[in-house]
Amino acid sequence: GTGGERLENFVTHAKNGYYDGVLFHRVIKGFMIQTGDPNGDGTGGESVWGGEFQDEFVRELRHDRPFTVSMANAGPNTNGSQFFITTVPTPWLDNKHTVFGRVFKGMDVCSAMELVRTNDGDKPREEISIISVDVE
Repeated sequence: GTGGERLENFVTHAKNGYYDGVLFHRVIKGFMIQTGDPNGDGTGGESVWGGEFQDEFVRELRHDRPFTVSMANAGPNTNGSQFFITTVPTPWLDNKHTVFGRVFKGMDVCSAMELVRTNDGDKPREEISIISVDVE
């Protein structure tokens, strides 16, 4: 890839309203919060090109701090629309998940979200969803 797919994918989905109303379907305290699946259960979603896109690992973008925004996947080169926000440093994810952002405002919201009660499948018992994503 050219290195821009991860950003183009997220920005285009955001502008098209793809993420509006989508649930945070997986929350693991002391690890991360995950969203981006229109099915709301971790089974769905696709890239803006349909299907999946390649991993893009950038040496400067690591899982070296909390509030790193990274693509969820099902193995190498299976990026679609799902992504997660870490709540702690997660260096074991480097070169396995494509980092494309950092939370710089609303960290308190992420921290509160990670504390919600979940079922056995790590799904929040009370729905938490994205209202909308604004791209500036």
